[in-house]
Amino acid sequence: MTNKIYFGDNLKLLGSIPEASVDLIYIDPPFNTGRVQARKRLRTVRTEDGQGDRIGFGGKAYQTEILGVGDYRDSFHDFEAFIRPRLEQAHRVLKEDGSLYFHIDYREAHYCKVMLDEIFGRENFLNEIIWAYDFGGRAKDRWPAKHDNIFYYAKTAGQHKFNIEDIDRIPYMAPGLVGPEKAAKGKLPTDTWWHTIVGTNSKEKTGYPTQKPIGILERILRASSDEGDLVLDFFAGSGTTGQACLNLNRRFILCDSNPQAIETMKTRFSNNNQIEWIDL
Repeated sequence: MTNKIYFGDNLKLLGSIPEASVDLIYIDPPFNTGRVQARKRLRTVRTEDGQGDRIGFGGKAYQTEILGVGDYRDSFHDFEAFIRPRLEQAHRVLKEDGSLYFHIDYREAHYCKVMLDEIFGRENFLNEIIWAYDFGGRAKDRWPAKHDNIFYYAKTAGQHKFNIEDIDRIPYMAPGLVGPEKAAKGKLPTDTWWHTIVGTNSKEKTGYPTQKPIGILERILRASSDEGDLVLDFFAGSGTTGQACLNLNRRFILCDSNPQAIETMKTRFSNNNQIEWIDL
């Protein structure tokens, strides 16, 4: 099972993929925030002289060291002109029973929903999934934004895969009301997914800005693909989609134009010899 990671323009890659050949697409494109997205990789080292910028357990002093910074500029003068041709190609390469999960935030979500309806058809819109989390800064002049939107479309609604028995289950909020058997099994998630972001001390952390939790991707893959299926992510970032595919025995094609993303993925997949690295 050879997987492929491309470095370069994803529109060029999409044009080369055969029609109706991909089982599932997940993309997490730049959100057009107008900012430079950045994340520092840090470590703390205990100091012997009691001086440092952090105090830990027992009053011991620690000094923070910056190991590196990952960043990219998240800004487009015309986001629709950038994303539309890529979504049109995504529709072309999907199989009839395939699905698209389009991950975006509140700044562009309403524009993208209209565009996706035009390309995929409103009749093929299945869900707006809300990924909710509670981490980071708090705005002082509005309700703090603590969710992303994931639009879920089928290529052809009614023919699409949805493996309800394979989806991970979540605890009941009031298990005493449903009986011990149901409580032990848990319940199916709804279209609101409560899941923490990748924390600074998480084993998942790669240091790449905007890295998404692998639990989100594994839920999507379990629901909308089978073992051996081909999954496409043409805004691959840190490669979380690829890692989820490896965990769940799916094939993948990833692409990113950011050299830092490619370097992050090369580190992440350094022990895997079944990946082909290709420059576009």
